[in-house]
Amino acid sequence: MTTPAMIKVDTPDGMRFDLSPEQEMIRQTARDFAEREIMPGARDRDREARFPHDIIAKLGALGFLGPTVPEEYGGLGLDYIAEAVIFEEIGRADSSIRTTLSVQISLTEMTILHWGTEAQKRKYLPKLASGEWLGCFGLTEPGVGSDASNLDTRAARDGDHWVLNGRKMWISNGGIAKLAIVFAQTDPALKHKGIAAFLVETDTPGFSAPTIHGKLGLRSSNTAELVLEDVRVPAENMLGGIGQGFRIAMSALDDGRFGVASGCVGIIQGCVDASVKYAQERHAFGQPIAGFQLVQELIADMVLDLEAARLLVYRAGYLKNKGVPNTRETSLAKWYASEAAVRAALNAIQVHGGYGYSDEYPVERYLRDAKVATLYEGTTQIQKLIIGRFATGIDAIAPK
Repeated sequence: MTTPAMIKVDTPDGMRFDLSPEQEMIRQTARDFAEREIMPGARDRDREARFPHDIIAKLGALGFLGPTVPEEYGGLGLDYIAEAVIFEEIGRADSSIRTTLSVQISLTEMTILHWGTEAQKRKYLPKLASGEWLGCFGLTEPGVGSDASNLDTRAARDGDHWVLNGRKMWISNGGIAKLAIVFAQTDPALKHKGIAAFLVETDTPGFSAPTIHGKLGLRSSNTAELVLEDVRVPAENMLGGIGQGFRIAMSALDDGRFGVASGCVGIIQGCVDASVKYAQERHAFGQPIAGFQLVQELIADMVLDLEAARLLVYRAGYLKNKGVPNTRETSLAKWYASEAAVRAALNAIQVHGGYGYSDEYPVERYLRDAKVATLYEGTTQIQKLIIGRFATGIDAIAPK
C-alpha cells in the first residue's frame, strides 16, 4: 500500500501537515486491523449483504467506536485528525463498516456530546462508545431529503412524555440500533422553529425498523426505514429544546460530512493501491502496463485527487480541533472527496480493464460504495449551495 506522504511543515497559525506520534500510532493500529480483520471478507460480506457484527464488536473493544468521546464518558478522548485517519483506514478496506462507524460516532455520539444534558451523556455515551449499543440518526423521511426543515414526523406532548408518529427513510444502522436520534415537528405553524430532537430507545413500543434491501452499494451495512406509531418518549429524552432541533441536525451534519469525507479519502487510497499493484503485475506488449503513459495518467489523476482530498479533510479536522466554525471547510471536504472517490474508482476500473468490472478485484465495489457518498449527509448539490452561500452572502436554502 502507498503510505500517505505528508510534508513535515508547520504553518504560521499552527496547522500541521504531518501526523503526531499518537495519530500515526492510531493510523497504524487501524490499518493493521483493517488488513487483518476487514479486507479478507469484504467481498463475501458484500455479496451476501451480511452485517459484520463480529468486526463491529472488535472495533468496540479497540475503542474505535468512540474515538472522539471524552474518556469520562467511556471514549478514547482523541482529536478529529485521529478520527479521520481511523475512518480513512476503515474506508480503504470496506466502506460499509466505515458507514457504521460514521453514524455511530459522528451523527450519534458527537450530537449527544454537543447537545445532551449531563444525565443524557452519562446514560448513553458509555454504551455507545463501547459498542454495547449502536446508534442511528433519524432525519430523512420518504418525502423529505434535502428540505430538512419540512418534516412530516410529528411529536405531541402528553403529560411527562412526547408521543411520536411518522416514518424515516434510508437510516444507516436503523435496523440494528438500540438508540435513535429522531427529529420531529412539534408545531407545523412554527416550521423549522418547531423541530425538536428526541433520544428514542428502539425497544420502545410502537417503534419498528424494517431493513431496506437491494442497494447499489454499502451492501453489508444496515439501512432501514424507521416507523414510529404512538411511540412514547420521556420528556427528559428531548435533546436540546423545542426549536433547537433544526440547529442540532445541521451541526450533526457538519460532523457527519467530516466522517464521509474521511472515508472517501480511504476509497481513493484503495483505488491508488489496487491500480498501482495491478499495473505493475499486468503485462501487455511485453511490459508491465504501468509503463504505458495513459495508464500512468489514470493513476496520476487519482494521486492528485487523493492528496487534495486528504488536505481538505485535515484542514476541516484542524478547525474542529480548535472549536471554531467549520461548516464551509467541512462542506468543501465532503463535496470534493466524495466526487473524487467516484472519479478514482472509475479510473481504477479502467486500469483493471475487464477484471475491474468483476468483484474479483475491489475496485468495482469502490465505485458502488463511493456513489452514495455524493448523496447522503447532503448531496453534492447541497454542498454547492452551502459554498455559494459563503461566497455570495445569499442563502439559497434557508428555511423561509
